[in-house]
Amino acid sequence: MATLLRKIGLIRLHNRDTEDPKHHHNHRGGGGGQQSASLRGKGGGKSGGHKQQQQQQQQQQHPGGAGDASPGPGKGKSKRAAELAARDKQPQPAAGAAGAAGAGGPRERAAGARAGPGPAVAGAAVGGSLVPAARQQHCTQVRSRRLMKELQDIARLSDRFISVELVNESLFDWNVKLHQVDKDSVLWQDMKETNTEFILLNLTFPDNFPFSPPFMRVLSPRLENGYVLDGGAICMELLTPRGWSSAYTVEAVMRQFAASLVKGQGRICRKAGKSKKSFSRKEAEATFKSLVKTHEKYGWVTPPVSDG
Repeated sequence: MATLLRKIGLIRLHNRDTEDPKHHHNHRGGGGGQQSASLRGKGGGKSGGHKQQQQQQQQQQHPGGAGDASPGPGKGKSKRAAELAARDKQPQPAAGAAGAAGAGGPRERAAGARAGPGPAVAGAAVGGSLVPAARQQHCTQVRSRRLMKELQDIARLSDRFISVELVNESLFDWNVKLHQVDKDSVLWQDMKETNTEFILLNLTFPDNFPFSPPFMRVLSPRLENGYVLDGGAICMELLTPRGWSSAYTVEAVMRQFAASLVKGQGRICRKAGKSKKSFSRKEAEATFKSLVKTHEKYGWVTPPVSDG
């Protein structure tokens, strides 16, 4: 009996050892797979929970959504636009007219360029000087006030030395009548003999008068000598830019001219044909420019005969 039992046990051991190894491997692998699957399931559950917590934290920090977690091209552009908008909203310090024009973001600069300069800028000082339109208006006002005062002073002269008529009602273009010269002069004698009541002159005042001299010429009668040249131009230093002073009045200039006529032995031209020829403005201007150039070269002395 014992022998039989031992044989049965040996047979079982032999069968167990001689079974298909794949079967044993699958059996052991299946158990191990289940165990590893179980372990992976637990690990995966923990990992998944950890990731879920991270996503929730990111969503709380960036309420913009899950798409904000990883920056892409769209987010880069939106971020740049936000920065530009924030910079535009920041106040810019004012640093004069030029600083105000260049301050601000691109939106303000574009709006300023479209709007153009306002009325305050147009009338403002630029680099310490007025803009051309305002400067011209200022010069016109100064010239007008000065000439109005000159007219009033001449009208109050008691000796009626000179009188003034406006040419075409223009305040800046005068015809001046010189009624008196030295009564002991030959010029005064000529005036009496020819029934000449006055010597007529024309004065035109430039835009920057009284800081520049008027242009003055003789109209009639036709004179010889007395520093009266071709076209009726007058050779007087005080009528040149170098010799002029804004303190000179029209009355003072005319008195100086009357004295120069007598000093230069001026006479009324009585030559046949030539006496009736009138002076022209164009000729007077050309003569005056020539004499100024000559005197600038040699000074206000008698120039050489070769220079006329």
